[in-house]
Amino acid sequence: MKFLKSSKYLLLLLFSLAIFSFTANFFFDEPEISLDSYQVEEGFELSLVAAEPHFSAPVTMDFDNQGRMWVVEMKGYMPNIEGIGEEEPNGRITILEDLDKDGRVDHSKVFLDGLVLPRAIAHAYGGLLYTDGPALYFVKIKNDKPGKRVLVDPIYADGGNVEHQPNGLMLNIDNWIYNANTNFRYRLLNGKWLKEPTSYRGQWGISKDNFGRLYFNNNSNQLQGDHVLPNTVIRNQFYKPTASINQRITRNNRVYPLHATSVNRGYQKGVLDENGILRNVTASCGPVIYRGGLFPEGYDQNAFVCIPEANLIKRNILNFNDTEISAEQAWDNKEFIASTDEGFRPVNLFNGPDGAMYIVDMHRGIIQHKAFISQYLTELLLQKKLDTLQNAGRILKVTHKASTPHTIPANLSKLSHKELIPLLSSSNGWLRDRAQQLLINKKKKSVKGALMNLVAIDNDFATPIHALYVLEGLNLLSFEDLTSLLKQTENPETIAHILRLMEPFASQANITKMAAISTEILAKAEPMSDLYLGLSLNPWTKISPAVFQPFLAQISDRYTENEIFQEAVISSLEGQEELYLKDNAANIFLTKNLGKTLENKEQNKPNSIFVRESGKDDGRTNGLKLYRNICGACHGPDGSGIEGLAPPLKDSEYIDGPIHRLASIILHGISGPIHVNGKLYELNNDMPALSNNSDISDQDVVDITHFLQNAFAKDLKRISVADVKKLREDKPKGGLYTEKELLEKEFEK
Repeated sequence: MKFLKSSKYLLLLLFSLAIFSFTANFFFDEPEISLDSYQVEEGFELSLVAAEPHFSAPVTMDFDNQGRMWVVEMKGYMPNIEGIGEEEPNGRITILEDLDKDGRVDHSKVFLDGLVLPRAIAHAYGGLLYTDGPALYFVKIKNDKPGKRVLVDPIYADGGNVEHQPNGLMLNIDNWIYNANTNFRYRLLNGKWLKEPTSYRGQWGISKDNFGRLYFNNNSNQLQGDHVLPNTVIRNQFYKPTASINQRITRNNRVYPLHATSVNRGYQKGVLDENGILRNVTASCGPVIYRGGLFPEGYDQNAFVCIPEANLIKRNILNFNDTEISAEQAWDNKEFIASTDEGFRPVNLFNGPDGAMYIVDMHRGIIQHKAFISQYLTELLLQKKLDTLQNAGRILKVTHKASTPHTIPANLSKLSHKELIPLLSSSNGWLRDRAQQLLINKKKKSVKGALMNLVAIDNDFATPIHALYVLEGLNLLSFEDLTSLLKQTENPETIAHILRLMEPFASQANITKMAAISTEILAKAEPMSDLYLGLSLNPWTKISPAVFQPFLAQISDRYTENEIFQEAVISSLEGQEELYLKDNAANIFLTKNLGKTLENKEQNKPNSIFVRESGKDDGRTNGLKLYRNICGACHGPDGSGIEGLAPPLKDSEYIDGPIHRLASIILHGISGPIHVNGKLYELNNDMPALSNNSDISDQDVVDITHFLQNAFAKDLKRISVADVKKLREDKPKGGLYTEKELLEKEFEK
């Protein structure tokens, strides 16, 4: 009995301690980090939401249906200045929780670990999409633990460098998942994962506007995008659009840092100003189109962009005309957020469930991969000891002081379909997107009437479009439904999506009705409706060219000077170019590009997105791998040389001298004493010739040479495969070069 009593008291004590730990702040690990070095636009507030030790090296995140953050930790990225060890399975996906509801994360738990360079996640279809090495997986979630796992794509990120591999996993309004740095999109439909070609977009990060257009960027262009909805202008496989997709939305890449930052190419003329401050972006990434509904007037659908090398975030104002988008920087001489903290590395931005904008700050000293890092930057990082900033990371939140954050239910997945439908009209785009997903997942056919009614309304939140794609996702639309809805709206954006959704119903039985619809639309002469009619006529024209080619000709003639419209016509003329040119007078642009399309078809040269299955290493990444496998054992992983084996590459006149001489050494090797940077190295071994290795191609020699130039030379020089081919035949007399021969031999400068 005494034992039972003591056990009872022990259980009571443990229970009390558990309750206490969940209510007392000092039991929680809530790091206090000063943001005094950050300047934020007037009226806005920047706050810390989460930080190490709950996670480290965050690169992206997503919110679940409870509003919790799930963070991807890419710990393997550049774990040291040499970049050695990045293939270690130390990546994680961590769930962050705010148990005391004070706005600061106080608890974290690992959902998945042992991942290799994970770079993307997405809550979708009632589970989680995530990456692990080259593969894309989907896993069910059970009580915050992984359940059944499905391999979606084994080569999602096959080949290439981690800086240039697919990422994003953004579910768009059309129910397809899009990515940056790849030409594929994904969808789960009827229990099967679909993968199909799409346009190749950007480098790191992807976003969307309310209409469903996609936005992205690359290192040196802070904002790019598509003027048209995805996969609308690429139906003609032998024509590659140049005017309607992958466009620079702004050519203004000027940045305004608060201080002189460490930049990879800072030694090149024009990169820095007279004060050593960066002029233009060199590492832009992680854009987001703000759709939170919390910021003041004038901020809705602005484009915010991460500029991690300059420790800032830009704001761009998007301008929408009938068929094109453009952007202008919000201000000259200042940024939306800027900091003098050189550890501030914003790499991704997201709209949140509360309407705030969330910043994924990798907070890492090295953000340049070894394959691309210059000796100039390496020395700066070491000098500033930024290479020691490794195990940090932050999630920051931007709110407006005069706005009240949106409140969301404790768990959206538990709402009924009747409770979810009103969320499609929320001013918060995150809530609209998630409500759309959940309504599809619930598979309730009874929602059709309510959703059909939403299509007829007109607001600034794309509610009709969300409703349309819930209906599409539930397979509740018919051609008659879409025809009826078309008569109930005058909104060009809604009309554009209705026309797109009519495409699967192209049949002989519907030709007369579609012809009447086309006539009515063209009679209104509304540019966006005309454009999407042109883009959507592809399947109809295949069935009845005699009926629908005249509509395409009318669109082409109406917008002769607009190349976007002409590309829409070319896309819909897939396989019928000769017939069209025979029966219709074509303008100069159309004649030229239809001719090019026919030429490509004859030579079997389709748009590369239809033949590219996986990535491959870029030249410098291949050069880095070859260097590590062949050269690094003697010259050292950092090029500093190894005593008794090989001299250093840093400050070597053989690296900074004529590039053809460097390539000749790589090809044919070198023997005997050698001077490097004024020091004599008398080694007992020879550097072997790679020309004797049948596995090393001329391109490999180019790649090694360019990597060495990038990593250790002061001035970059280039060499071609043709040059290497000639040098391969120009062999030294003794089999290996001597220093005397190399110095006496005339090489191209």
